[in-house]
Amino acid sequence: MTPAPLATRLTVPSGPLFFPVTAYGPDGSLDLDVYRAHVRQGVEAGAAAVFACCGTGEFHALTPEEFQDCVRAAVEETAGRVPVVAGAGYGTALAVRFARFAAEAGADGLLAMPPYLVVAGQEGLLRHYRELAAATDLPVIVYQRDNAVFTPGTVVELARTDGVIGLKDGVGDLDLMQRIVSAVRVEAPGDFLYFNGLPTAELTGLAYKGIGVTLYSSAVFCFAPEIALAYHRALNTGDDETVNRLVDGFYRPFVELRAQGRGYAVSLVKAAVRQAGLDVGEVRPPLHEPGEEHVKQLARLVERGYALVGGATGAGVGTGAEVAGSAAGSEFEERV
Repeated sequence: MTPAPLATRLTVPSGPLFFPVTAYGPDGSLDLDVYRAHVRQGVEAGAAAVFACCGTGEFHALTPEEFQDCVRAAVEETAGRVPVVAGAGYGTALAVRFARFAAEAGADGLLAMPPYLVVAGQEGLLRHYRELAAATDLPVIVYQRDNAVFTPGTVVELARTDGVIGLKDGVGDLDLMQRIVSAVRVEAPGDFLYFNGLPTAELTGLAYKGIGVTLYSSAVFCFAPEIALAYHRALNTGDDETVNRLVDGFYRPFVELRAQGRGYAVSLVKAAVRQAGLDVGEVRPPLHEPGEEHVKQLARLVERGYALVGGATGAGVGTGAEVAGSAAGSEFEERV
């Protein structure tokens, strides 16, 4: 455990929140050496926290033993420089088991993923997260998405629950989020944290900032830390011109490319990490690898992003609009 409380360390992060991919070898087995290198490079590049074995890290594809090995490796590589938050999910019994594995591995907190498969009512969801929070001393951030979407009243109760320190939103309903933020502010005042947890959160950074949500997960940091850091600095210093330039030229086209395939929020990121020079292997089933043309578009888009950050003209590089147009064309061809 790091000396300062997790909530304190995350309140004003010095850099993006890093969600590393999980590395596999050619035979599909866990490659801890490459995973360690990935985590180490992210921390050295300026990550403010490491969220290990979460969505981008293919939590769903890991055995409990692999999960604990990855969390322990992340803890060892960060060496207390930044906090490590581990994923925990499935039904309540398994979520508790993963939470205890994370605690044994030295994690600083948990990101509570949605329960497996079932669509539960608010009362059942609240009970689930309260039992998870009570299972260890690790502070818990609850991830709202898919089959775990909360009413403002439920989030008020979560904010009152010992051990629950925040809510990560992966739904993108700003009306709901504004009502949640308002309800908690009035009925459970305190230092409850909110995170923009959409797959490419930078796209909506300004919108979330408008309702007071400035923390966000950055998958782009996995493969293009300089782009992610430039965006993070701009967002936190009120440099909206730079934010919009990066959104228009890189993040929006990246999201449009990501939308061309199911599971691309993970597999496209992993492909980009490989393109950046670290062989983290392919995704495990049921996810699949991006198509060849999409990988080529990804390379051009990343090059364009670096040109935007470096102030270069981007000569010889397709503009964001051109890349997005190419992606749209590919989508049309696939439908036909």
